[in-house]
Amino acid sequence: MKVLVTGAAGFIGFHTSRALLERGDEVIGIDNLNAYYDVRLKEDRLAQLQDRPGFRFLKLDIADRNAMTKLFDEERFERVVHLAAQAGVRYSLQNPQAYADSNLQGFLNILEGCRHNHVAHCVFASSSSVYGANTQLPFSVSQSVDHPISLYAATKKANELMAHTYAHLYRLPMTGLRFFTVYGPWGRPDMAPFIFTGKILAGEPIDVFNEGRQARDFTYIDDIVEGVVRTMDKIAEPDASWSGDHPSPATSRAPYRIYNIGNNTSVPLEYFIALLEKETGRKAIKNLLPAQPGDVPMTCADVDALAQAVGFKPSTSIEDGLHRFVAWYRDYYKV
Repeated sequence: MKVLVTGAAGFIGFHTSRALLERGDEVIGIDNLNAYYDVRLKEDRLAQLQDRPGFRFLKLDIADRNAMTKLFDEERFERVVHLAAQAGVRYSLQNPQAYADSNLQGFLNILEGCRHNHVAHCVFASSSSVYGANTQLPFSVSQSVDHPISLYAATKKANELMAHTYAHLYRLPMTGLRFFTVYGPWGRPDMAPFIFTGKILAGEPIDVFNEGRQARDFTYIDDIVEGVVRTMDKIAEPDASWSGDHPSPATSRAPYRIYNIGNNTSVPLEYFIALLEKETGRKAIKNLLPAQPGDVPMTCADVDALAQAVGFKPSTSIEDGLHRFVAWYRDYYKV
């Protein structure tokens, strides 16, 4: 198939593009290569893709309406995997406009491109952050997500609502994937696995928010990609059992689906740090700090809906995943 992957120089976009190419799909990757984090890392990811048959890269900003309209009109994609976004909960406190431009205007441009060019299925990235003030664990797609506690989360919730509207109005098949704390080789430098590993190896203190009383459902990148590709292949369909009297947030009479992709395991931050100490052979120097605005204390994904739909659920243990990540980090940074 001919697939558009947005955010192709990003962490998940790079791995997804590689997986699609390996199975023989044609991939057009786009990215604006912004400086939210080290552009060299993004360029090095792209270098792994550039010489592969079937791959083309275009430097484009999804917020550029004219450029996106031209792209869709010229390329006629069969599938779209939309992974480009302004990421990060804490960054949204300082730079809210970046989230409106990329996550709202950019996503609208994607929806319009899919609508006018009859894309057969659009899969888009949502986030576990949409669960916000929810405390019932594990987080289930059947739960309401009406209480986000960061602007980033609010934009991801908005994406789900926008996607449903287009699915309803134009019968455009849409599937949203709520990712839970993705990590692994070629990961994002703004996330804890990357930050902690670098600082522990350098003998520098790590900032541990909420004084370490947090837990996260860490999900290894290979499991995320498997879920993305499988859901891309399963075109969203209307749910015949859906009722407006008791509306499920995860399905619809429109061709629309929402799934969690997580490991269904909540890992305490203290254990996560202990594993990094073991893998690096160094002791972490911990700077215990209060909770950050917008952070939730604990996440854990109910993935039953995903498993039922596509016959897959993530299974890579945090022990195996961190072992692979630290090995990659040492090799990439020569430390």
